[in-house]
Amino acid sequence: MGGCKTFSGTGEYFDDSVITTKVKSLLAGDDFLKSFEISVETYKGIVQLSGFVDSQKAVDKAVEITKTVKGVTSVKNNLNVKK
Repeated sequence: MGGCKTFSGTGEYFDDSVITTKVKSLLAGDDFLKSFEISVETYKGIVQLSGFVDSQKAVDKAVEITKTVKGVTSVKNNLNVKK
């Protein structure tokens, strides 16, 4: 199960599968976000979030948490707010 390795400017390599696992873990561990099914995919350090949440606050928090993970270069937000 090889992931794409991303080279950061600090001379470190980050495996996309490690980034995905870390983001999923943080989202699942967050009391506010754990009730939502958020799909996480990573390619070359770019993390794509998709799924449905119940508020813009949940979208913002998921993106904010994702950006804290080492190796994430950007976040593509494809989360939708259920009305």
